[in-house]
Amino acid sequence: MFDDTDAKPINDRELVLERIIEAPAETLYRCWTEPELMKQWFVPKPWTIARVDQDVRPGGRSLVVMKDPEGNEYPNPGTYLEVVPGRKLVFTDAFTEGWVPTDKAFMVAIVTFEDLGNGKTRYVARARHWTDEDVKQHVEMGFHEGWGQCADQLAELARTF
Repeated sequence: MFDDTDAKPINDRELVLERIIEAPAETLYRCWTEPELMKQWFVPKPWTIARVDQDVRPGGRSLVVMKDPEGNEYPNPGTYLEVVPGRKLVFTDAFTEGWVPTDKAFMVAIVTFEDLGNGKTRYVARARHWTDEDVKQHVEMGFHEGWGQCADQLAELARTF
């Protein structure tokens, strides 16, 4: 299904997940940018996605509402900073639509899809944080386990195309 590779963080405030996924880059990109697909993999089960509202373009909105098993919802608003169709997404929770600052910026995410040929893609998800405390919090929240499980779910969904 996938192999772990060896992505290196740029500094102590970056967390990285890298995988080789047996699916074309364009398929993985679609799973990130089409709300109905994103709902199927974006949070570790048994959590679910209640709603996705996206305008996938630089300056466009990103709202993902996560739902825990008890039914509590957690909205995650943000803004896309960079979009390279089929190759790269950069987004942050520092702003909402219209460049309105949020109460507390937590991270910038950089997701890249590198076509390796033969239907394989190098998938790299980076979370860059403003503070050491934010990194620590993200690790304690289960960044590696949670983002890893989501990458597994993404790979599983992508194989159905």
